[in-house]
Amino acid sequence: MGVYGYLAVTMTAVFTAGMDQSLGLVVTLLGFAVSFIVRPLGGMVLGPLGDKIGRRKVLFFTIALMSTATTLIGVLPTAETAGLWVILPLYALKMIQGFSTGGEYSGASTYISEFSPDNRRGFMTALLNSGSQLGFAAGAGMVALTSAITTSYWGEDAMLEGGWRIPFLLALPLGILAVVLRSKTPESPSFEVSEAASEEADPAELHPMFERHGLKDLLRRYWPMILIGVAIIAADGSSSYMLASYMPTFIEVEAGVRAADTAVAAVVVLLVQAVLIALFGMLSDKIGRRPVYFMAAGGNLVVLFPAFTIAQLGTTWSLYAALFMLSIPSAMFLANTGAVMAELFPTASRYGSVGFTHNIAISLFGGTTPLFSQMLINRTGNAYAPAMYVMFFSIIALFAIWKMRESSHRPLLGSVPVVEEPEEVEDLVANQDSNPDIGTATMPLTPDSERVRS
Repeated sequence: MGVYGYLAVTMTAVFTAGMDQSLGLVVTLLGFAVSFIVRPLGGMVLGPLGDKIGRRKVLFFTIALMSTATTLIGVLPTAETAGLWVILPLYALKMIQGFSTGGEYSGASTYISEFSPDNRRGFMTALLNSGSQLGFAAGAGMVALTSAITTSYWGEDAMLEGGWRIPFLLALPLGILAVVLRSKTPESPSFEVSEAASEEADPAELHPMFERHGLKDLLRRYWPMILIGVAIIAADGSSSYMLASYMPTFIEVEAGVRAADTAVAAVVVLLVQAVLIALFGMLSDKIGRRPVYFMAAGGNLVVLFPAFTIAQLGTTWSLYAALFMLSIPSAMFLANTGAVMAELFPTASRYGSVGFTHNIAISLFGGTTPLFSQMLINRTGNAYAPAMYVMFFSIIALFAIWKMRESSHRPLLGSVPVVEEPEEVEDLVANQDSNPDIGTATMPLTPDSERVRS
């Protein structure tokens, strides 16, 4: 995904040769956006499947599908050799990527959340998004390195003449390695406990929290949590994709900075952001999810206009300053996303609920950010239009954050408490009656327990 964004200008020349450049860039960014159109479908299909057959099996499938689709993009013909029709298979492969991603992130965040101790869940799940930013950084680094090597050996047009294929083709060996590693991971203990409890209980008396629900029942039972999640992810996604996927293109087009320079700057800033995400995840374990979210949404309202002003100066320092300014509120959002999405929903329906909520929001408001940002600039001529786009969703997120309950330190809904050390178990048992974060009504204790029954 990241490689495609960093190569947007090059991909425009490769796949829309003959079109007006502005229109071609929109067509190329539509390829980025189209992958997000099918992400909700991936979440709707793969999420409930993960609740039924387990997190591990679905995650094994998603990584194999993603690496295959990415590799195939690298072997597509160009518009110059095959005509503009080649956009269609490009879009098809981007849609396959989107379908896979629809089950990948929600499954990974669910899986890590269910393995994490309650008092460190923010930090542990934040590492997932730290890893994602490292992946974006690796993509930008690969683009910069490929560009530098190919142009030094084959001239300035080397990337257009085939160098662009290299980052996509590397998905094959990396995908094989990921499949091998993922095949060795165990199933989530929380899923196994929840599954055992639901199978042993009398179906007529089982509380809905411990049932696996289809999409219709998920929407009916958990619509308030879904709305909160959509609002937060809209702000999260628009902020993060503005930084990682659109801002380098904006600076290249609007300020005339070289693509190689924006790619290098993106690598540096994303590496810094990966560290910030982990630190803000730790902070959310200390002070709570809501305070960190409030700082994230408020931060966007404060820094976006100044960042876009600085970005248009076209200097090296302004390039780094603008990206770094955007990275801070984005890191605060990303630090909380994995934990909060898992904490909103019970274990029995968590994968499906997170898959639907996250992918609907990220598809409508996150992955479309590069496309809508460029369209807004083309239509209005206002270089600040993308900033206002992200600020709009941050304002909505403030209301959702105000309405959500604080979930740090609490056991996941439908799961028992998770701790790391034996001493913590003793403390948990000794203080369970006075601990405000513990509620046995949400735990799958025994099949005949009044707490499992309705």
